[in-house]
Amino acid sequence: MQPAPTLPPDGIAGLTPGQRLARGVCRHLRGHDFVSVLELVPAPGLRVDVMALGPRGEIWVVECKSSRTDYLTDRKWQGYLEWCDRFFWAVDAEFPTDLLPEGTGLMIADSYDAEILRMGPEGRLPPARRKALTHGFARHAATRLHGLRDPGFTFGP
Repeated sequence: MQPAPTLPPDGIAGLTPGQRLARGVCRHLRGHDFVSVLELVPAPGLRVDVMALGPRGEIWVVECKSSRTDYLTDRKWQGYLEWCDRFFWAVDAEFPTDLLPEGTGLMIADSYDAEILRMGPEGRLPPARRKALTHGFARHAATRLHGLRDPGFTFGP
């Protein structure tokens, strides 16, 4: 049997710039009593970077942009708005934030933390969509956890 892979002490070696932003965002949101998952697919053709579930059932989507080019080539972000109560961008301190549209939330992040500079406007999800998203969130999280516990297992549909 092979030994389990180990992460370096800081846990960030090998992460892409966007994954580093997502890590800091998730750490920050945990401080606000939100739990989060990465790369959740709320609908075919969409994959959000971070989906966070708050203590009162609120759902936030955070889209991490590691560069100007990353932002300018994103053609799907507006499709995420109907899948959350609040939408945020997460960028690093060097990102030209004037590119980001008004009326969206903004976080400045790094690998270790984030700061909410601007809250996105709140738009309450319809109850049926909230229930479906919360169910999808739970299944996504459980599947990821199972994958960590049993890395050789092949998941079906």
